Amino acid sequence: MSSIRQLVSQTAIYGLSSILGRFLNYLLVPLYTYTFAAGQYGVVSEFYAYAGFFAVLLAFGLETGYFRFRQKPGLDAQKVYACSLSFLLVSSLIFFVAVWFCASDLSLSLQYPDHPEYVLSFAGILALDALSALPFARLRAENRAWRFAGIKLTEILLTIALNLAFLLWLPVLASEYALIAEYYQPQQAVAYIFYANLIASGVKLLLLLPQFKAVNFTLDKQFLAPLLRYSLPMVIIGLAGMVNEMLDRAILKQLLPYDNQTNLKMLGIYGACYKLSILMTLFVQAFRYAGEPFFFAYAGRSDAKAAYALVMRYFVIAGVAIFLLVTLYIDFFKYFIGEEYRQGLAVVPILLLANLCLGIYVNLSVWYKLSDRTGLGAWVALAGAVLTIGLNILWIPEWGYLGSAWATLVCYAFMTLLSWGLGVIFIRFPIL
Repeated sequence: MSSIRQLVSQTAIYGLSSILGRFLNYLLVPLYTYTFAAGQYGVVSEFYAYAGFFAVLLAFGLETGYFRFRQKPGLDAQKVYACSLSFLLVSSLIFFVAVWFCASDLSLSLQYPDHPEYVLSFAGILALDALSALPFARLRAENRAWRFAGIKLTEILLTIALNLAFLLWLPVLASEYALIAEYYQPQQAVAYIFYANLIASGVKLLLLLPQFKAVNFTLDKQFLAPLLRYSLPMVIIGLAGMVNEMLDRAILKQLLPYDNQTNLKMLGIYGACYKLSILMTLFVQAFRYAGEPFFFAYAGRSDAKAAYALVMRYFVIAGVAIFLLVTLYIDFFKYFIGEEYRQGLAVVPILLLANLCLGIYVNLSVWYKLSDRTGLGAWVALAGAVLTIGLNILWIPEWGYLGSAWATLVCYAFMTLLSWGLGVIFIRFPIL
């Protein structure tokens, strides 16, 4: 029970950075939706959807790999960390340089030929965030939750401050001072959102520099091979998760049967209403941060199964309470977004249920991580991704963004049932 109390404590601290921090960050949504037309906000939603996929790719699943390998007998946790961090440093640099040379072509293919800065900004954000992922994982593994929370909150508060400066303060100064007006470009408002994120990501990495000290950077091929063999299936799982979570916003513009500007408007409405499921999303995220180290640390104990079942019970109770809170008081939460965006409120209860199913799936996924069957987990995630892709292609042209919301719910419910069924089989018959 003391370990479960520690999990609750850790979840609360991670929740401080995740729930409180992200809530502060989500306060920017009223700024965007009361300031920008839905089409402009659609651009923001689209790029952050793309970013979700690349964030998973650039992390290479090494967070989970680090948690697993640092616990293995005979392996030095410091070497596991150093080798993983070295790999991420090289891969992130290669990624950024490649995007730098292809920025114009990429912006043209995304139908933003006049804005290569969008692509370059996100390349920088993704590279910096990939380098930050493993230091954050180390803080979690060492139970340094308060430092984790402090850095996350600093990043979020700086992002908010820069957004307010770029979108509210600088326009006022530009109207009064010719020197500022010469450099400030109001037509670049969307780009300033991305610049704010880029600067905050850079400051975050600076705050994590102590986690880089005394690290002997090395790329040991013999050590990297088993580490990547374990971790890369997590990339497939992560990408499949991004398909389920982000694909709708990434492809709505292409699948909606209207002109490009109308499609961007619909994407903006859906993206804003998606934010109203914030409480469930952040609860799941906070639990994931604390739960993964807990599950690995508790593995092998005689009471592990009972502890995992108890954790699941309390998780579902809390998740249902969040669903009821937001659904029953939707007339209050709707003021979080601008009036133009409220026509999409019907998707909110659907997305809340979808994210509750995702949280249950996170609980159930412990069996394949602890049994080193990450390949099976990848197949579960891939099956969900295929279902998501098919349902989005089928339902978006007919039902619009409502079809995307239903596709998300069906997918997460399917993955939950499939993971549960496979877990029952392989726990009872481990030789299979």
